[in-house]
Amino acid sequence: MNIESPGIESADELTDLWVDLADDQRAYGSHLLVEENRTQARESLLRHALTGCLLVARDDGDLVGFVSFYPEGGSFEQDVQRGIIENIYVVPERRGEGIGSELLAAAEARLVDDGAEVLALEAMAANEDALRFYRRHGYAEHRVELERETDTKDGE
Repeated sequence: MNIESPGIESADELTDLWVDLADDQRAYGSHLLVEENRTQARESLLRHALTGCLLVARDDGDLVGFVSFYPEGGSFEQDVQRGIIENIYVVPERRGEGIGSELLAAAEARLVDDGAEVLALEAMAANEDALRFYRRHGYAEHRVELERETDTKDGE
C-alpha cells in the first residue's frame, strides 16, 4: 500500500469516497447533505490536492482511503500553530488493516513539517469507533460542541 499525493485525475473517485464518508456520518447525527454537496466536495478536494493538503492510500492502484488537512490560519493570533485534520476515510472493507493509522500519521507529519505545534480534528460525538481510533492515536477532547433543536426545525 502507498500513501501519496493524488493528481487531479483522481477527483471523481475521491469525490465518490467523500460522498461515502458524508453518508456514513449521517448515521451519527451529521447535518451535512450528501449528494447536494457533491460539487462543493469535489472543489474542496481539488483545492486540497493543489495545495498539497490531501493524501490518498492506494493498494495495487485501487483508492482505499484519503485524508485532507491544512495549517490553521485566520485573523486571530494564537499562542500555537495548529494543524487541522479535516477528513479521514477508509473504505469499509479495508478498515482494521492500519490504513487509517498510516493516513493519519502521514497527514500529521506533513503538518508538523509545516510548523504545526498542535494537531486538531473533529469527530461526531456518537461515532464511538472514530473516537476510539483518535484516542488511540493520542487525541483528547479539547472543546465540546453543544447543539439543540429549535421549534422551527422542519417548518414547525
